[in-house]
Amino acid sequence: MALPTARRGLLERMVGAALLDGDVYEEVEHDPNATVEAALVVVLAAIAAGIGALREGLAPFVVAIVVGLIGWAVYAYLAYWVGTRLFSGPQTVADWGQLLRTLGFANSPRLLLVLGVIPIVGAILSFIVFVWVLVTTVVAIRHALDVGLGAAIGTAIVSWLAFVIISFVVSLLVGIFT
Repeated sequence: MALPTARRGLLERMVGAALLDGDVYEEVEHDPNATVEAALVVVLAAIAAGIGALREGLAPFVVAIVVGLIGWAVYAYLAYWVGTRLFSGPQTVADWGQLLRTLGFANSPRLLLVLGVIPIVGAILSFIVFVWVLVTTVVAIRHALDVGLGAAIGTAIVSWLAFVIISFVVSLLVGIFT
Protein backbone atom coordinates (compact mmCIF):
# COMPACT_ATOMS: atom_id res chain seq x y z
CA MET A 1 0.00 0.00 0.00
CA ALA A 2 1.53 3.31 -1.05
CA LEU A 3 1.71 6.01 1.55
CA PRO A 4 0.26 9.39 0.70
CA THR A 5 2.84 11.93 -0.43
CA ALA A 6 1.22 14.82 1.45
CA ARG A 7 0.97 14.68 5.22
CA ARG A 8 -2.54 15.22 6.56
CA GLY A 9 -3.28 17.66 9.36
CA LEU A 10 -4.35 16.56 12.83
CA LEU A 11 -8.06 17.11 12.28
CA GLU A 12 -8.00 15.33 8.92
CA ARG A 13 -6.17 12.40 10.51
CA MET A 14 -8.67 12.25 13.36
CA VAL A 15 -11.66 12.25 11.01
CA GLY A 16 -9.99 9.67 8.77
CA ALA A 17 -9.21 7.44 11.74
CA ALA A 18 -12.79 7.71 12.99
CA LEU A 19 -14.04 6.83 9.50
CA LEU A 20 -11.77 3.75 9.42
CA ASP A 21 -9.54 5.08 6.63
CA GLY A 22 -6.70 2.56 6.43
CA ASP A 23 -4.45 5.06 4.69
CA VAL A 24 -4.61 7.33 7.75
CA TYR A 25 -3.61 4.46 10.03
CA GLU A 26 -0.73 3.57 7.71
CA GLU A 27 0.35 7.21 7.62
CA VAL A 28 0.48 7.64 11.40
CA GLU A 29 2.05 4.21 11.83
CA HIS A 30 5.03 5.30 9.72
CA ASP A 31 5.26 8.88 11.03
CA PRO A 32 7.23 8.99 14.30
CA ASN A 33 6.35 12.68 14.57
CA ALA A 34 2.68 11.67 14.90
CA THR A 35 3.27 10.36 18.43
CA VAL A 36 2.70 13.83 19.89
CA GLU A 37 -0.47 14.19 17.80
CA ALA A 38 -1.68 10.77 18.97
CA ALA A 39 -1.09 11.84 22.59
CA LEU A 40 -3.05 15.02 21.92
CA VAL A 41 -5.95 12.95 20.54
CA VAL A 42 -5.90 10.82 23.70
CA VAL A 43 -5.77 13.90 25.94
CA LEU A 44 -8.64 15.56 24.07
CA ALA A 45 -10.66 12.34 24.18
CA ALA A 46 -9.98 11.98 27.90
CA ILE A 47 -11.00 15.60 28.53
CA ALA A 48 -14.17 15.04 26.49
CA ALA A 49 -14.95 11.91 28.51
CA GLY A 50 -14.20 13.82 31.70
CA ILE A 51 -16.52 16.66 30.72
CA GLY A 52 -19.16 14.11 29.80
CA ALA A 53 -18.81 12.61 33.28
CA LEU A 54 -18.89 15.97 35.12
CA ARG A 55 -22.50 15.42 36.18
CA GLU A 56 -21.00 12.74 38.45
CA GLY A 57 -18.61 15.25 40.04
CA LEU A 58 -15.05 16.47 39.60
CA ALA A 59 -13.32 13.21 40.58
CA PRO A 60 -14.56 11.27 37.50
CA PHE A 61 -13.28 14.15 35.33
CA VAL A 62 -9.76 13.84 36.74
CA VAL A 63 -9.88 10.04 36.72
CA ALA A 64 -11.00 10.00 33.06
CA ILE A 65 -7.98 12.05 32.04
CA VAL A 66 -5.41 10.10 34.07
CA VAL A 67 -6.84 6.70 33.16
CA GLY A 68 -7.12 7.74 29.51
CA LEU A 69 -3.42 8.55 29.23
CA ILE A 70 -2.06 5.68 31.29
CA GLY A 71 -4.52 3.24 29.76
CA TRP A 72 -3.50 4.25 26.24
CA ALA A 73 0.18 3.57 26.88
CA VAL A 74 -0.43 0.32 28.74
CA TYR A 75 -2.94 -1.01 26.22
CA ALA A 76 -0.63 -0.11 23.33
CA TYR A 77 2.19 -2.06 24.96
CA LEU A 78 -0.06 -5.04 25.62
CA ALA A 79 -1.32 -4.98 22.02
CA TYR A 80 2.27 -4.76 20.81
CA TRP A 81 3.35 -7.71 22.96
CA VAL A 82 0.30 -9.88 22.22
CA GLY A 83 0.22 -8.98 18.54
CA THR A 84 3.90 -9.63 17.87
CA ARG A 85 4.10 -12.82 19.93
CA LEU A 86 0.72 -14.53 19.68
CA PHE A 87 -0.95 -13.25 16.54
CA SER A 88 1.85 -12.07 14.29
CA GLY A 89 1.75 -12.82 10.60
CA PRO A 90 4.49 -13.08 7.99
CA GLN A 91 4.27 -9.30 7.36
CA THR A 92 4.36 -8.30 11.05
CA VAL A 93 7.20 -5.92 11.79
CA ALA A 94 6.16 -3.43 14.42
CA ASP A 95 7.32 -1.51 17.45
CA TRP A 96 5.47 -0.11 20.44
CA GLY A 97 5.47 3.40 18.97
CA GLN A 98 3.54 2.27 15.92
CA LEU A 99 0.82 0.77 18.11
CA LEU A 100 0.91 3.84 20.35
CA ARG A 101 0.29 6.16 17.39
CA THR A 102 -2.39 4.13 15.64
CA LEU A 103 -4.25 3.39 18.87
CA GLY A 104 -4.01 7.03 19.86
CA PHE A 105 -5.82 8.05 16.70
CA ALA A 106 -8.30 5.21 17.21
CA ASN A 107 -9.52 7.23 20.19
CA SER A 108 -10.86 9.97 17.89
CA PRO A 109 -14.54 8.97 18.24
CA ARG A 110 -14.23 9.44 22.00
CA LEU A 111 -14.36 13.20 21.46
CA LEU A 112 -18.12 12.74 21.17
CA LEU A 113 -18.22 11.71 24.84
CA VAL A 114 -18.33 15.40 25.69
CA LEU A 115 -22.05 15.05 24.96
CA GLY A 116 -22.31 12.68 27.93
CA VAL A 117 -23.52 15.62 30.00
CA ILE A 118 -26.86 15.36 28.18
CA PRO A 119 -29.14 12.96 30.10
CA ILE A 120 -30.32 9.88 28.16
CA VAL A 121 -28.54 11.01 24.97
CA GLY A 122 -25.25 10.74 26.84
CA ALA A 123 -25.85 7.11 27.83
CA ILE A 124 -26.86 6.08 24.32
CA LEU A 125 -23.96 7.97 22.78
CA SER A 126 -21.53 6.39 25.26
CA PHE A 127 -22.55 2.94 24.06
CA ILE A 128 -22.24 3.94 20.40
CA VAL A 129 -18.80 5.46 20.99
CA PHE A 130 -17.71 2.35 22.92
CA VAL A 131 -18.57 0.11 19.96
CA TRP A 132 -17.07 2.59 17.48
CA VAL A 133 -13.77 2.68 19.39
CA LEU A 134 -13.70 -1.12 19.47
CA VAL A 135 -13.87 -1.09 15.68
CA THR A 136 -11.25 1.68 15.30
CA THR A 137 -9.01 -0.24 17.70
CA VAL A 138 -9.17 -3.37 15.54
CA VAL A 139 -8.42 -1.32 12.42
CA ALA A 140 -5.50 0.39 14.17
CA ILE A 141 -4.05 -2.94 15.31
CA ARG A 142 -4.56 -4.49 11.89
CA HIS A 143 -2.59 -1.72 10.18
CA ALA A 144 0.14 -1.36 12.80
CA LEU A 145 0.84 -5.09 12.88
CA ASP A 146 0.08 -5.83 9.23
CA VAL A 147 -2.14 -8.76 10.14
CA GLY A 148 -5.50 -10.05 9.00
CA LEU A 149 -8.81 -9.18 10.58
CA GLY A 150 -8.94 -12.32 12.75
CA ALA A 151 -5.47 -11.70 14.19
CA ALA A 152 -6.33 -8.04 14.83
CA ILE A 153 -9.54 -9.02 16.65
CA GLY A 154 -7.65 -11.68 18.64
CA THR A 155 -4.96 -9.17 19.59
CA ALA A 156 -7.57 -6.61 20.63
CA ILE A 157 -9.49 -9.10 22.79
CA VAL A 158 -6.50 -10.73 24.50
CA SER A 159 -4.90 -7.32 25.11
CA TRP A 160 -8.15 -5.97 26.53
CA LEU A 161 -8.54 -8.96 28.87
CA ALA A 162 -4.95 -8.50 30.08
CA PHE A 163 -5.61 -4.78 30.53
CA VAL A 164 -8.74 -5.46 32.60
CA ILE A 165 -6.85 -7.90 34.84
CA ILE A 166 -3.96 -5.47 35.32
CA SER A 167 -6.40 -2.63 36.04
CA PHE A 168 -8.21 -4.78 38.61
CA VAL A 169 -4.98 -5.74 40.37
CA VAL A 170 -3.76 -2.14 40.40
CA SER A 171 -7.09 -0.92 41.81
CA LEU A 172 -6.88 -3.56 44.55
CA LEU A 173 -3.33 -2.50 45.39
CA VAL A 174 -4.29 1.17 45.43
CA GLY A 175 -7.20 0.32 47.73
CA ILE A 176 -4.91 -1.58 50.08
CA PHE A 177 -2.39 1.26 50.32
CA THR A 178 -4.85 4.14 50.71
